[in-house]
Amino acid sequence: MRYWIKGAPIASAAEFASCPIAASLGVLGRKWTMLVLRDMAMRKAERFSDLMRSIPGITPRALSMRLKELEQSGMIHRVDDQRSPRYVKWSLTDKGWDTLPILLSYVAFGSKWFAPAVFADGRPREMNRIYPQENLKPLYVNIEVDPEKIRRTLRKEGKLSAKQPSWTEK
Repeated sequence: MRYWIKGAPIASAAEFASCPIAASLGVLGRKWTMLVLRDMAMRKAERFSDLMRSIPGITPRALSMRLKELEQSGMIHRVDDQRSPRYVKWSLTDKGWDTLPILLSYVAFGSKWFAPAVFADGRPREMNRIYPQENLKPLYVNIEVDPEKIRRTLRKEGKLSAKQPSWTEK
């Protein structure tokens, strides 16, 4: 089969021994993990204290556990400073950097479907408007934003009142 049709099963050309999504979620699906990776990849948070400040609600114990799990899974590595045993930085490995397209997919989805919570003006945006850098474009899927279609979907779900939001006004 050369083409996939929306609503049809997606046929794989490879035989899976187990589900790659489930395997990935074994590490990436843990609470706080994606936010730790987000802050390391997108905000250059390298130290424990940086991560504590950048992730509201995370406890030191939870952060410590996530850092250990990410290190054991090969996503990050610990960099000890020779000058001080207390100065520790964390950095992404190549495997950790490979999560950037996943993170950017979350940005695309959230920017389209949760725009009122994401943006001050509540307007949905496409990725090429959020991250216009040319070298980032191969890393993300630009999900088309059709404000009218979003409005209809949210209204059907009961998440939008009968009055259309200002971002859909012409």
